[in-house]
Amino acid sequence: MARLRYKRPADETAPAAEFHHNVYVILLDPKASRHPSILQVNPKRDPAKPCVYVGMSGLPPEHRFENHKHGYKAAWVVKRYGVRLLPELYAHLNPMPYEAALQMELELAEDLRNEGYTVTGGH
Repeated sequence: MARLRYKRPADETAPAAEFHHNVYVILLDPKASRHPSILQVNPKRDPAKPCVYVGMSGLPPEHRFENHKHGYKAAWVVKRYGVRLLPELYAHLNPMPYEAALQMELELAEDLRNEGYTVTGGH
C-alpha cells in the first residue's frame, strides 16, 4: 500500500494538551463493499484495494476501534465489518488539534478514495 504523506500543522509550539486528536483508518471485511450506500460514494473504486473506514477521535485509535467493536458510539459498518486498524495509513499524522483532525479526516478519506480504496466514514 502506498503511504500518503501529510505534514503536521506548522504551529508545533502549541501546548501538548491541544494535540490529542487523531485520525485513524480501519480495514473492513470485503463484504462491506457490497452495500449500496458504500458503492454509491465510491464509483471509481479499485476492487483489488481494500474497503476502509476513516474516522477521527480525541481517543487513541486503539481505544476508539474497541469502542466501535463493542457498539459504543459505533459506526454500524465498523461494528459489523471492522477487522483491524491500518496504522501505516495514519500513524504519521497523529496527534493534532481538533480543527486539524476534522479537516484531515475529510482529506484522508478523499485521498484514499482517489487512490482506489473503497472508503466509508470521513465525514
